[in-house]
Amino acid sequence: MAARSTHSAEGEAGPSRSSGTPVEETVASGGRNGTSKGGASLPQEAHLHQSQGRDDQEHAHGRKHHYAKDISEQPHDDFNRAGLVEEDRTSGSSDGSGEEDGRFPQFVNDLPWSQRSWAYELKPFRGMYYDVRRRLPFYLSDWTVAFTKPENYWTQVVSVIQMYFLNLMPAIAYVLDMYHRTDGSYGINEVILASALAAIVFPVFSVQPLTIVGVTGLINLQNYTVYDIFVGYYGFDNLKYLKIQAWSLIWGAGFHFLAAILNISDFTRFITDMTTQTFGFYVGIVYIQKGIELLILEYIPTDEAPGLDNATGWFSVTIAILFTVSVYLVTAIGKTRFLTLPIRNLFSAFALAAGCIFWTGFSHFPDYSLRRIPVERLPITRSWFPTLDRSWFIDFWNIELKWVFVAAPLGFVLFVLFYFDHSVSSIGAQARQFPVKRPAGFHWDFFLLGITTLVSGFLGLPAPNGLVPQAPVHTESLTVFRQVDVDDDEDEKGGRNVDVDAGDQGSDATRASHRAPTLKRQHVITDRVAEQRVTHLAIGLLTLGTMTRPLLICLGLMPRAVFAGVFILVGWGSIESNSITARTLALFRDRRLDAYVPLPSAEREVEDERAGKLGADVISPEQSDPLLSVAKRKIALFVGIQWVFFAMTFAISQTIAAIGFPIIITPLIAVRYYLVPRWFTPLELRILDAPTADADVVLASLGHETEQVTGRGLRIARDCAGMAGSEYGRIKKE
Repeated sequence: MAARSTHSAEGEAGPSRSSGTPVEETVASGGRNGTSKGGASLPQEAHLHQSQGRDDQEHAHGRKHHYAKDISEQPHDDFNRAGLVEEDRTSGSSDGSGEEDGRFPQFVNDLPWSQRSWAYELKPFRGMYYDVRRRLPFYLSDWTVAFTKPENYWTQVVSVIQMYFLNLMPAIAYVLDMYHRTDGSYGINEVILASALAAIVFPVFSVQPLTIVGVTGLINLQNYTVYDIFVGYYGFDNLKYLKIQAWSLIWGAGFHFLAAILNISDFTRFITDMTTQTFGFYVGIVYIQKGIELLILEYIPTDEAPGLDNATGWFSVTIAILFTVSVYLVTAIGKTRFLTLPIRNLFSAFALAAGCIFWTGFSHFPDYSLRRIPVERLPITRSWFPTLDRSWFIDFWNIELKWVFVAAPLGFVLFVLFYFDHSVSSIGAQARQFPVKRPAGFHWDFFLLGITTLVSGFLGLPAPNGLVPQAPVHTESLTVFRQVDVDDDEDEKGGRNVDVDAGDQGSDATRASHRAPTLKRQHVITDRVAEQRVTHLAIGLLTLGTMTRPLLICLGLMPRAVFAGVFILVGWGSIESNSITARTLALFRDRRLDAYVPLPSAEREVEDERAGKLGADVISPEQSDPLLSVAKRKIALFVGIQWVFFAMTFAISQTIAAIGFPIIITPLIAVRYYLVPRWFTPLELRILDAPTADADVVLASLGHETEQVTGRGLRIARDCAGMAGSEYGRIKKE
């Protein structure tokens, strides 16, 4: 503990860098991936639990972990790679792309986190410079690899179709809310152009093209809150409102540039599941709230739609529920064991698109039936023109000087929102369950986000930023899964070969099964991620093409209820898979029923024959659920912190002060860093939390040193970041 505390202090005080060669040189360096190439494809929580279970088993069987008593006594891996220490290095991939073995350039002067001083940390342009240099050797292959690997063709085509709908439909759903709340200041064309702007700029110019960027519900919340303030309280008209919005985005872009230049994105390394899951839960609740609000509007007649009544409202509710349930069930086929793996994945990928088309057609059933019910549909306008009668370029200079400075705090709040939201999205797109092998670039990409924010202000568009629910789905859509045989050692730990002839024919057939052909037990693994730029650019071009008249007319046929269903569906997806949901339910679980987990009865006969090898017909509770190793009061404390921050953020979102919600959620990162390690042991935090992304290729942009953050099994001795709970024991002793 003493050694650990010393290094924590050193890291914070910022020791001066050790002297090294003045000439900067690069070498190829192998990246340790957060998820192995052959790791099982499981939901994020289950994947974490499985890996943690393996760590427990390794520790229990006496596998030794060697730690340095002091960091200075042991050269850091990153310096080994940089050539400051002799190292036995292997060659890179034959094609120079580095994709085969996860190699990426390292630089001598790119110091790891524990060796940085504040002067080095805030050195202007340092992060952007190394981000570009680290990814530049991959840039050409980022384009060509999409065409030179036929085994990825089908995955890429499916990803384009899936993400086109998953990116466009929620954005259009939000434009319905913005159109209603801002009196038509933002319409369908503005949202499509903003989504296309981000989806074209980022795959071409960003370092990490996996991060999908578009119009989010949080910028919608920001936009209509500013509208309520300046139009409701100060009497602005719509055009003057767009001018104040332009200035807030100009200020916000300036803060983006300053943060990127001073390497503020480095602190993204401290974002763990506690933060991302809390924010994801908040976003999911907001999505569902917006879906319900859209359905409520169907009951209220307006000047544009005077025929709306109770029949319209209940019909819209019916469509929204049927859409949500049907798409959810079809998507769930991908998680079952029915059909083959490619067909299961196909159902999951195209469920949303098929649901939008089918339930739109459902609302157009022939006369004397459903079509006679007046429902509100998506309002459209002329192709390639703004919704309001204005030019595309906002004359933001024609406004009183005082409003220019009034917009500054609005721009700062926008910057805080985008810093947090985009960082969480970028981390989620490169999360530990995805075997990404190409370097990230948080600093450069955040600077690029500032450019799209600035352009959005000039054009009067809702500013795009990282999409929290869609970002990991985008990477997952590009992930290639394979169904392979279970290894013999895994099979001995609890698997089995299934006798294809014995069936239920009794003991004779069972004895004969040793001679009969068997089906080797299989499981689904994550093979690779098709990392390239072409699919993201294709999504952007398709989105831009949606502004053409034929496609706009098709969108105008869609009932508002379908978009309400999209809100509810996407929101529920964020809530259902969230660890807050699972752990809150775990507090009410009767643990006595988890005292042991019996093997399924169908396996008993086979396992009895192996009793000598297996030793028992049960598996430990900790293997089935590591949460059973943590006291309920500690689970309640951990989840309670998340619930408190969620409740505060959601509460302020319902008031006129809603634009301040980023100021509420962002301090959770500091709470996780400074306070949580004092309340939990390392073992508890190893189970309850983990870095959302921990691969070398991701943390290379944030200071390297994957072992400096929590969640890496029992490897906490070198936790200079102070996040693994090591403070707990020291403070208790004091």
